[in-house]
Amino acid sequence: MSEFDVIVAGAGPAGLSAACLLALDGRRVALVARDKGDASDPRTVALMQPSIRLLMHLGLWPGTLKSQTQALLKLRLVDDTGSMFKAPAITFDPAELGEEAFGWNFPLGLLIPALHARAQELGVTITGSDAALAVTSSNSVSVTTAAGERIEARVALAADGRNSIMREAAGIKINGWAYDQSALATSFDHSGRHDGISTEYHKGAGPFTTVPMPGNRSSLVWMERPARAAALMALSDDELATEIQIGTHGELGRISNIGPRKLFPMQGLVARDFARNRIILIGEAAHVVPPIGAQGLNMSLRDAAQAADLMEGEDDPGQASVLAEYDALRRRDVQPRQQVIDLMNRSLLSGFVAMEAGRAAGMALLSQFGPLRRAVMSYGLAPTANLPRRMRAA
Repeated sequence: MSEFDVIVAGAGPAGLSAACLLALDGRRVALVARDKGDASDPRTVALMQPSIRLLMHLGLWPGTLKSQTQALLKLRLVDDTGSMFKAPAITFDPAELGEEAFGWNFPLGLLIPALHARAQELGVTITGSDAALAVTSSNSVSVTTAAGERIEARVALAADGRNSIMREAAGIKINGWAYDQSALATSFDHSGRHDGISTEYHKGAGPFTTVPMPGNRSSLVWMERPARAAALMALSDDELATEIQIGTHGELGRISNIGPRKLFPMQGLVARDFARNRIILIGEAAHVVPPIGAQGLNMSLRDAAQAADLMEGEDDPGQASVLAEYDALRRRDVQPRQQVIDLMNRSLLSGFVAMEAGRAAGMALLSQFGPLRRAVMSYGLAPTANLPRRMRAA
């Protein structure tokens, strides 16, 4: 059996970031995860400024990443529901907050390998095998990998996804639900310029969101009813390009060169406890939200940074007081955001006149009232209080 200070289960961006942060703090870290070796994931992630500052702390930004990513210079919300209560379009400009950009758009196939390589540089022990079994005791967590290796630590971070084995070992229950939607993720070229603007078209089956990439290329997350999403997946590249051109109303010009595509069923999840029995939940082990407003991964990276902050300098990083404070701080950030995202998504799906009217009125108020718009922008970027230390501006 091998002994470490901390076990991190899961090698997505949140788990890798947590492992790197803890290694920088001098902890002996075991990363329990297999190397999926899959660079074909079509998704990109919009990392807002606090997450960019986390990458700076890890020594990964700007580096070679900046030239391969795209700055998000403006965010647009467009009411494309066809409702009788049409809301005005809203453009969020970071200049109102004194910023040049909201953040940057990263392909997952770029971000994950960069974090993985950094973890290796920092001396993180990577098992190359997922957790198969975890057992907690009063003073440690023991994990057995799928390859049969057994490791032990004072605390474990569960970053092993929505079906987390580690969460189950901690005895933490969840509230989960499904939406009548699937999300199609892909990317495409366009003849027009995006000018660094990400546009979220609110349609009757959910958001249709284009996010700029370097050059005349954008990524797409298209939320649709499952049958319609499956039909879109079955189209040829040329046929899908036509559908995207219709969906963007030609604003990006001629659509071509469709990239790899994948469907993701839309779900929601929140853990009833974010930490218990020497196991701390981060990322989708703790919360899952639809891809609206670029909140999901940014919340997950705040999980990782918050856990590292609270464990810093602790002789026993898995003690009950650390876990209790983590639970309180992360719940204060995650739950209100999750509720807002859920309400926004359901308002598009409901078809109820009252909800449509309320959403339109809210967007009109945002469009016309600067202080409210700036407050919403600031809230969307990060919590104003209790932001983890490694994500704060200097």
